Amino acid sequence: MKERTVYVDLDGTLIHSDLLWETLFLAARQCPRLLVKLPFWLSQGKARLKAELARNVSFDASALPYRQEVIDELRALKAQGRRIVLATGSNERLAHAVAVHLGLFDAVLASNDEVNLTSTRKLARIEAEAGVDGYDYYGNSHEDICLLENAAEATVVAPDRSAGRWQRRTGSHLIGHEKGRLKAAIKSFRPHQWTKNVLVFVPMILTHEFLNLEMVLSALLAFVSFSAAASSVYIVNDLLDLEADRRHKTKRYRPFASGRLSIPTGLKMAFGLMALACATAVLLPVGYAIVLAGYMIATTAYSFALKRMLLIDVMTLAFLYTTRIIAGAEATGVGTSFWLLSFSIFFFLSLALVKRYTELQDHGTGADRSTTGRGYVDADLETIGQMGMSSGFAAVLVLALYINSPEVAVHYAIPYLVWPLCPMVLYIISRIWVLARRDQMHEDPVVFILQDWRSQMVMGLGGLMFLGAVYV
Repeated sequence: MKERTVYVDLDGTLIHSDLLWETLFLAARQCPRLLVKLPFWLSQGKARLKAELARNVSFDASALPYRQEVIDELRALKAQGRRIVLATGSNERLAHAVAVHLGLFDAVLASNDEVNLTSTRKLARIEAEAGVDGYDYYGNSHEDICLLENAAEATVVAPDRSAGRWQRRTGSHLIGHEKGRLKAAIKSFRPHQWTKNVLVFVPMILTHEFLNLEMVLSALLAFVSFSAAASSVYIVNDLLDLEADRRHKTKRYRPFASGRLSIPTGLKMAFGLMALACATAVLLPVGYAIVLAGYMIATTAYSFALKRMLLIDVMTLAFLYTTRIIAGAEATGVGTSFWLLSFSIFFFLSLALVKRYTELQDHGTGADRSTTGRGYVDADLETIGQMGMSSGFAAVLVLALYINSPEVAVHYAIPYLVWPLCPMVLYIISRIWVLARRDQMHEDPVVFILQDWRSQMVMGLGGLMFLGAVYV
C-alpha cells in the first residue's frame, strides 16, 4: 500500500509566527514608504497583498522561529520514506525559501499573485493531488479545520481557539503551546525598564516638595502613564526589530523574536498599554499630555527610522530621557531649570553612547550597518567611547557650575554639602565606561546604575548629603 503524503501548514504550525505579519513589519522597517500602498494591494485581494510584500522585502528564512518539535517529527517521517509537502497560504516566494532552508519537503503548495491558498482552496488542491490514497495534515488554525477533518491522520499544532475545540472533540494528535506565555507577556513589557521613569520625580524632589501629597500623587500618575507608554513602544520596537534580534546572541530569546508571543498578540498589548497611558494622562495637567504626545511621536520616529541614523539615535535617546524630567515638571506643576536640563542632556547622552558601544562590541570585528541594525561600524568603537566619556565629564562640569551658582545659596541651607555630588557622579560615569571597555556592561546602562550595589551606595550617600544641604 502506498504511504500517504504528509501536508504541513507553515504559519503557526511549522513556525511560531505568521509570514504575512512578518513581511508587514519587515516592510515597515526596510521600506516604510511601502506602507502607503497596503490599502491598494489589499483592495485587490489578500493574495496580491502577500505577493507584493514578498516581492518587496528582503527575507531570510533561516531567521524564522521554527517549531523544533514539528521539525523533529517531520524528519522522522522523512526517514521512513514518507513524502512531505509544504502546503501554505503564504506566498510561494517565501514558502520556497523556507523549503530550501529546511531541506525537508518534496514539493511546495503556496499562494501566488492570484490565489490565496487557504481553507477550502487548499483542501481542493490537496485532495486533487492526493487522490484516493488520502493525506495526513499538520495545521493549527480555524482555516485548517476543513483540512484536518478530511485528513486520514490529523496533527493539531499550537491551535487557536477554534482548532483547539476541534482537537478536544476529536482527540487528534496534539503538539501544544509552549508553557510560560503569561510570563513572556510580562517580560515583553520590560518592567525592569520602568525604573527609568523615576525621572518624573526629579523636579519635585529638587524643589523640595517631596512631602506634598498632591504632588506625589501627580508624580505617581505620571510614572504609571509613562511606564505604560514606554512598554507600548518597547513592544512595537521589538516587532520592528524581529529579524535583527534573531541574529543577536541574547536578544533572540525575547518573547517576539523567539515566537513565544505572536505579532497580533503584541499589537493588542501595545494598543492596550497606550490606552492606559492616555487614560492616566487625562487625570493630569494638559502640559503633561502634550509632553507625553511629543514623547510618543519621538519614540515612534526613533523606532521607524532615527535609531538607524548615525549619532541622531543617541541624541534622540538623550532627549527622551530628558523628556521624562520635563513630563514630571508638567505633571507636578513645578518648573525646570537650565542647569537641570543641561546636566540631563550630557549625562544621558553619555549613557546612550555606552549602550551603542556595548552593542557594537557584541557584534565584534567586521560589524557593519547591516549586521548592527544601526548607523555604526566596528571602526566607530573608539570614537563612540571618546564621545561618551567626554559627554559624561561635561555633565559633571555642568553640575559643578550649578553648585557654584547663586541659585544654590537660595535653595540650600548648607550649599557646600552638595559639592561631593560632583565626584560621586564622576565616579559613576567613569566606572560605567571602564566596565564597558572591559566588555562587562549591561546593555542598558541606566538599568545597570539602578541595580548595581556600588552605584546604589553612591546615590544613597548623595541623597543623604542633599537632604543635609536642605534641612541641616
